[in-house]
Amino acid sequence: MSAIYNFCAGPAMLPQAVMQKAQKELIDWNGLGVSVMEISHRSKEFIALTTQAEKTLRELMNIPANYHVLFMHGGGRAQFTNVVTNFLGDNGRALYLTSGQWSSSAIKEAKRIAGEDSIDEINIVETVEGLHQVKLPDLHSVDGDYRYVHYCANETVDGIEIFDTIESPWPVVADLSSTIMSHEIDVSKFGLIYAGAQKNIGPSGLSIVIVRDDMLNLPSLVQSSIMDYTITKDNDSMFNTPPTFAWYLAAEVFEWLKSVGGVGAMEKLNSDKANLLYQCIDELPFYKNGVAVQNRSRMNVTFQLVDNNLDEQFLAEAQAAGLVALKGHRIVGGMRASIYNAMPLAGVQKLVEFMQSFANKYSK
Repeated sequence: MSAIYNFCAGPAMLPQAVMQKAQKELIDWNGLGVSVMEISHRSKEFIALTTQAEKTLRELMNIPANYHVLFMHGGGRAQFTNVVTNFLGDNGRALYLTSGQWSSSAIKEAKRIAGEDSIDEINIVETVEGLHQVKLPDLHSVDGDYRYVHYCANETVDGIEIFDTIESPWPVVADLSSTIMSHEIDVSKFGLIYAGAQKNIGPSGLSIVIVRDDMLNLPSLVQSSIMDYTITKDNDSMFNTPPTFAWYLAAEVFEWLKSVGGVGAMEKLNSDKANLLYQCIDELPFYKNGVAVQNRSRMNVTFQLVDNNLDEQFLAEAQAAGLVALKGHRIVGGMRASIYNAMPLAGVQKLVEFMQSFANKYSK
């Protein structure tokens, strides 16, 4: 049977080596005769797993000692609310940068919790000669007294990624759900980083929060205890039963990433994959991409067929060729190839070969 390559935007494919190990250990983990899903989260064996998971993640991302790593319930969308309730208090205000669907969703949730008057926003995407590109504002010249500035580093729907560091007089809160560990970053530039697990970390239902010490001193709103960052920190992410299987798989993904050379090596691979696919799109007039080169996502490559009447045929033949989940988000249409860390170069090479063949077959 030929290889199947899954380009789903999320829940996304996991590394094959991790899935094979999980399959092998599913009913007998660590020689205990039971699954990791069936043991106490407070057992010495599971505590050892969580301790090692945090240690490896800190090594991979070079997380400074004055940052806490939290393993929390819910995906990135849960953090849309948690950021507001943990940091805004009764009179706080926040600034949100909008660049696409997910940053807009974060604003909508923030306003729902804190009220319209507590949230300001700046749209940072403009269209130049038909291409979407990011123009970061000079935040030091923006009037306001904000608890934090929030942005989404990669818009999975729109295929827009922000590679530049956000320079801000206020703490920067970043949604890295789809880019975490895809390239190296300086964690010390952020007040808080959050990421839903289902792109580059593991299965859905888990989120990672990396928060600087001083952020926990900001006044909070009334909220659920399991979503309180300080309570989560004080209880080692175990105020109540955590999503243990997701945590186990995340730990295995961290070890896998370390084994293949870490984030630096993954950044090189991700760049090679994206460049190969964008080169194909640019060289064949059969396809087009609407994002400026400097903001093209390395994780979610969006593209359209010039003749969109062929969309369904493209998807059907791609599926038959073992290239699955290439349909673009329903809001924007077209195609989307999500090529997160777990996607091997061979998967992108096979997609490019298919795209070239399809273009030759249907070009008029």
